[in-house]
Amino acid sequence: MKRRSLDKGTRILDRVLRILMVLLAACPLHALKARPASDDIEDITGKYHFLSADDKLAILEEEGKLKGYIDVYQGEEESDVVLSYPIALGWRKKDHVEFKTGKIHQKYYRFTGAAERGSGHEQADPDYLRLVGDLESVTVRGDSGQEAVERRRVVFKSMGKSEAAEDE
Repeated sequence: MKRRSLDKGTRILDRVLRILMVLLAACPLHALKARPASDDIEDITGKYHFLSADDKLAILEEEGKLKGYIDVYQGEEESDVVLSYPIALGWRKKDHVEFKTGKIHQKYYRFTGAAERGSGHEQADPDYLRLVGDLESVTVRGDSGQEAVERRRVVFKSMGKSEAAEDE
């Protein structure tokens, strides 16, 4: 009696394994491929959405060094319409990205994170690349020189070619 149940269990296991093998064989290989590793991102040059819909981050990567700016629109009560923070220091090594802007009105930005592929399929698509990490908005107190840091987790999505062209 026990032998029959063992044989039945073995037969069921054998059937399950055969079904799994057929399913795996039928599954297209391209569906199993992972997205390219972030090491495959050759260049992160481009424009990205920043904190609000009107703000933007523009990056030029040259040999791992980053240049560019962050344009931040001010509220209507502010005197300046747009503050343009230049990237003072910046670099990328493989997928790791860091930059720091220059200071305007005792404020500057620091970013540390990673470059990743987004949901866009081609370089001209919106969200082709993403910068994902921590952004620090640093305000320096004029009297004491102390820094007040506001830290937040961010995802900066690249603008599509048509979005970037409209922006110019």
